[in-house]
Amino acid sequence: MTSKIVDKGLNKQPLTERKGMPRSYPLEKIRNIGIIAHIDAGKTTVTERILFHTGRTYKIGQVDEGTTVMDWMDLEKQRGITIVSAATTCYWQDYRINIIDTPGHVDFTAEVERSLRVLDGGVVVFDGVMGVEAQSETVWRQADKYGVPRICFINKMDRTGANFERCIKMIKERLGARPIAIQVPIGKEDSFAGVVDLVENKAWFMTGQKDGKMDAGDIPETERERVEEYHKKLIESLAEEDDHIMNAYIEGHDISAEEIKTAIRKVTLSNKAIPVLCGSALKHKGVTLLLDAVVDYLPSPLDMPPVTAIDIKTDEEVIRPVDDDAPFSALAFKVVADPFIGRLVYLRVYSGKIKEGAQVYNATKQNRERIGRLVLMNANRYEELAEADAGAIVATMGLKSTFTGDTLCNMVQPVLLESIKFPEPVISVAIEPKTRSDQDKMGQALQKLAEEDPTFIVAYNNDTGQTVISGMGELHLDVIVSRMMSEFKVGAQVGNPRVAFKEALRRSVKAEGKFVRQSGGHGQYGHICVEFTPLNRNQGFIFEDKIKGGAVPRAYVSAAQSGIKEAAETGGLKGYPVVDFKATAFDGSYHDVDSSEMAYKMAGSLAFKDALAKAGTVVLEPVMKIEATGPENFMGDIIGDLNARRGQIQGIETTDDTVTVKALIPLSETFGYATALRSITQGRANYALEFYEYQEVPESVMAQLK
Repeated sequence: MTSKIVDKGLNKQPLTERKGMPRSYPLEKIRNIGIIAHIDAGKTTVTERILFHTGRTYKIGQVDEGTTVMDWMDLEKQRGITIVSAATTCYWQDYRINIIDTPGHVDFTAEVERSLRVLDGGVVVFDGVMGVEAQSETVWRQADKYGVPRICFINKMDRTGANFERCIKMIKERLGARPIAIQVPIGKEDSFAGVVDLVENKAWFMTGQKDGKMDAGDIPETERERVEEYHKKLIESLAEEDDHIMNAYIEGHDISAEEIKTAIRKVTLSNKAIPVLCGSALKHKGVTLLLDAVVDYLPSPLDMPPVTAIDIKTDEEVIRPVDDDAPFSALAFKVVADPFIGRLVYLRVYSGKIKEGAQVYNATKQNRERIGRLVLMNANRYEELAEADAGAIVATMGLKSTFTGDTLCNMVQPVLLESIKFPEPVISVAIEPKTRSDQDKMGQALQKLAEEDPTFIVAYNNDTGQTVISGMGELHLDVIVSRMMSEFKVGAQVGNPRVAFKEALRRSVKAEGKFVRQSGGHGQYGHICVEFTPLNRNQGFIFEDKIKGGAVPRAYVSAAQSGIKEAAETGGLKGYPVVDFKATAFDGSYHDVDSSEMAYKMAGSLAFKDALAKAGTVVLEPVMKIEATGPENFMGDIIGDLNARRGQIQGIETTDDTVTVKALIPLSETFGYATALRSITQGRANYALEFYEYQEVPESVMAQLK
């Protein structure tokens, strides 16, 4: 079956049809991988070189020139960063590799989260000079959460200051991982000439030309001792996990390259060790060897545990095997409002197969949907498919009520897959249309953007009459507004950023809510007694019904719960949402005639307000983890500025003449930090921010809050 190729006109590079290439690949020859890393480590460059060397593209895209395939959005080209994860498919050694290139900036961490949820393996890219950076740790933890097997690629080995050994050490110490080098570089910095393959004990010399040509040769005499040491470490690491290697090693037998490869694959799939490769993607050095490693060591869908789901009919856990003949199940992990072809929903098919035009069941929304056209994505272009089978990552058109995290499944045997959890927004701005004609367009644009991005929230403030948008950081909201103006042609005015403060109860209290109204005919009667208890951070809202003897019917207790929840979201004593508390209903009363759900909803709200008055609240603010990196002679200035911003220094790392200061800093103190840091370091420092937790606002700052 051949695939029809469609170019939406966003990228004028030709996309060649793969004639005779079967659309349905054997499962063992499919690799679903993500390219993940800190910003500027070279993820997109690695992906572009992979596309070139696999024949997917014939013109090499450059991030600096804005000509990459994967960063196809205008904003990505202008800023030189990845904003949205882009999917593509390529072929190497008769294997089909589905790739998702993810953003590196912490503001777009949701793109990494949803990609890792549906991927089988990952390639983690590190800057050979900087090593493990702040966002490297974040994406590593995300991969750990989903148990994603991964390999590491230490990039930019030709740059001044690149250090392979230091990167290996940082992976071990900062990430708590067990790296095993399967390559070592030949030369370093501007003399980086190639790599030694420790598996086959073979040297590969690379010209750096775009054909990626490699010449096999003898291991240089200057490298022999180091290579032998690394080879010994590799065998010892594998022997600890593989009995066959252990026996051969103890008995002094020769261990073949195939035996070593089998053992490396085994420890990689079990997440007991991480193979490490190196190269320079920009100079085409090591990219084809990385592709070989993806095929050799990363899992196929068959290597991953069968997905577990909840059977909707029995509420029991069931397994959906990776099998085309199993009942269909898929997870929607991304929604895109494409200006050319409409609404695209990305799916990972876990079991069964699906055809264009088929009816499926949305188990999350509990309604039916019809699959429109099925397409295999290549960034902003696509190939049309007749069907998608198990293990595939595809996109479909025509799904109207399916959103990120929804389960699509067989209508006869409906199941619910585990959804995707996203962090809550920490920053807000008010936005208003410039003209009356922009008003309706703005509402539609914000709705479409919110559908795409689960960490972007749109709300209307009844008190001020303003539309408030919330996101993960200044850059996140800046990109959202820029997209609204450029893609949807909406004129808008944006206010200053505001921090998403919250409140929490000071102490445990018992409160009573009684709502009684009497007029002609039926009155209103609701009465509930509730104990409110503060919880630890990030535990959210918990409700427990301990009313005995039917003092209040269950339906009315649920109504009171809704009233408490809504009142908490409306705000506490300072007007911020109240979080992290438990409400335990323990008593109350009802009236046979006058009681209603509305009355108990009001009673719950009154009980919450009573609790606020008795317990009092503390205000919480989002605190960020910050890593500021710059020349060592500016260390005092960097620390002094962080202290002035209420920063709490957590640690200082020095390498050569560079210092990295780690600290915790309130989000409200980070506005304008980029400009200040450039000013005090003569433009020679950079920083990375990541949300840490909510903490209590000091009394000295409380007076400044409005």
